[in-house]
Amino acid sequence: MRFANREEAGRALARELHGRVGTDAIVLGLPRGGVVTAAAVAESLQLPLDVVVSRKLRAPHQPELAVGAVAEGGARWVDRALAREVGMDADDIEAAAQAEQAEVQARVALFRGGPLTGLTGRTVVLVDDGIATGATVEAALRALRPLHPARVVVATPVAARESLLRLQEEADEVIAVLLPELFLAVGAFYDDFRQVTDAQVQALLAGRHVPRHDHGPHHPVQLEVAGALLAGELELPTTCHGVVLFAHGSGSSRHSPRNREVAAALRMLGLGTLLFDLLSEEEGAWDARTSALRFDIPLLTRRLVGAIDWAGARSDVGELPLGLFGASTGAAAALGAAVLRPDRVQAVVSRGGRPDLCTEPLSRVQAATLLIVGEADAGVLALNEEAFEQLTCPRKLAVVPGATHLFEEPGAMDDVVRLAGRWFVERLSALRRALYSRPTPPSMQTPSGQTRESETPPPR
Repeated sequence: MRFANREEAGRALARELHGRVGTDAIVLGLPRGGVVTAAAVAESLQLPLDVVVSRKLRAPHQPELAVGAVAEGGARWVDRALAREVGMDADDIEAAAQAEQAEVQARVALFRGGPLTGLTGRTVVLVDDGIATGATVEAALRALRPLHPARVVVATPVAARESLLRLQEEADEVIAVLLPELFLAVGAFYDDFRQVTDAQVQALLAGRHVPRHDHGPHHPVQLEVAGALLAGELELPTTCHGVVLFAHGSGSSRHSPRNREVAAALRMLGLGTLLFDLLSEEEGAWDARTSALRFDIPLLTRRLVGAIDWAGARSDVGELPLGLFGASTGAAAALGAAVLRPDRVQAVVSRGGRPDLCTEPLSRVQAATLLIVGEADAGVLALNEEAFEQLTCPRKLAVVPGATHLFEEPGAMDDVVRLAGRWFVERLSALRRALYSRPTPPSMQTPSGQTRESETPPPR
């Protein structure tokens, strides 16, 4: 037997679970693929959905072989015999665990925005799309036990027998639809086992009634800036740790799908977002015909500075720490605005930006600045490398493997979302205090490979 895809596998798993868990249960998926299966289970059984984040500790030169895993709350499971067999000593294990724990923290922030809560006395159904070594499930179980669930049921469409037997010692119950005699790989039991993106996980979670940060009401706004009336959208979570203003690129608007994807992820972290048009409706129509204003960086910078002042004058934004996210020419405006409002802007992220067009000296930027560029966007990459050398603020250059200027490649925007989210989490001080007791190390492993990064640390 094979499953057509993760959704079909989840529905088959739900049939196995029917009558074995009560209405007080909650379904937790292991990102990423396990969340797709878990969402189908939750929908079939009419149960809430959330995630528990766990990451493999990979063997050197054998990235598919897990010698252990780490999970939320510092939970850890290690197969020390296997680690010795592949040549990993205690120091190697510790180094791998520290790196992966940083990624766990980043994904918790991205997917949920805070610690997992509300499990006391409830049945937890822990779902993955398949169990090979079971390392990530073992670590997840260790993360769940301190939260005092009444019962933990591990559920999966397909599992290796040996791993299933071991998990029976840790979980209250283990359920698998398939338990094949010959188990080669999880993907061998699916017709469609394509990679799942962070954006897909976020979309699935956003559609469930799960206790998480309230995204708050949507507020269409109008900004009057130097006599121009600019349309915008302000969204503030109920508990808001900071606000990020978006400066779109040439020829774009507040409706930019890529900027909106980043904004949605930031709101899941407890950050407010302001997406607005840098041009008035009349100016935008004229620019669409002539392209006369989209490269007027002094004008765009003044508009962004005006938006910063407008936000600061609002009682619901007030003195919250501010960040700027700029794309293409909008990045030049964001860097210029950071120079002109150094006391208000604490962090800047540039996506495929043109920092070379900034009308203010880059050496005067004080806000911590992250430059994100696609590896295949050769011309813009060279301009960002030059800008990186001119910046004297805390700064980082992150190169997304294989990505072109619009980051249209599979997984490229996921990398942008994760990099930007972590940067704002770490740099906007109110959010940093709320979510972390210590800074997260800067290293980051991406699904598409190792994102190349250059950084200067902030002053202590």
